[in-house]
Amino acid sequence: MSIEVKDVMGRVAIAVSADASFADIVAAMKRYAVGAVTVIDADRRPMGVVSEDDLLLKEIDPVRHSVSMFESRRQRREHEKAAAVTASQLMTSPAITVTPRTSVRDAALLMHAKRIKQLPVIDPVTGRVVGTLHQRDVLRVFTRPAAELEADIRAALSDPGPFSIEIDAGVVTIGGRVQRRSQAIALTEAVRAVEGVVDVVCEVVSGNDDLIVVPPLM
Repeated sequence: MSIEVKDVMGRVAIAVSADASFADIVAAMKRYAVGAVTVIDADRRPMGVVSEDDLLLKEIDPVRHSVSMFESRRQRREHEKAAAVTASQLMTSPAITVTPRTSVRDAALLMHAKRIKQLPVIDPVTGRVVGTLHQRDVLRVFTRPAAELEADIRAALSDPGPFSIEIDAGVVTIGGRVQRRSQAIALTEAVRAVEGVVDVVCEVVSGNDDLIVVPPLM
């Protein structure tokens, strides 16, 4: 069973309006202990995101008005953010979002690829913000009850044969017997793909090693 964003997300939409002031954004981050807030329009649809990095430019960038013709596009944008005073001026747009039915694995991949720590969760029909997914929410899959994890592991096995499964702090030890070594490897990978599995110790015994490469006859 694939774990979805709706199973772990926070139900509070941590957001500010487009005209929110610099001080309002800082206050929202402090109140919810987060490193970013979603900027929403009048219909609660995401417009962009303001992160702590965006706010820090106010402190570290002394250049507020002068612009050099040799500056890169990124440098010019940083100068603009350093001079900004409202959420719409500070935000990075468009906002990267997920829906409640997005798999947690896909959300984690998105966070890793984009180097972000939280994602606005939107209703796929209205586009409105309905919650927030944090990295710590994603990590909750590794604290699943052992019985629940074992049920998903057995459901993931194409061959539900008499395999023993032991779980200790997310590390799964699987034992039993199969005909071919390739089957043991396939079982290991199937277990490893289950969300919440930290590692797999395969003690499955195989009768034949069908992965041996036989050198060609000369």
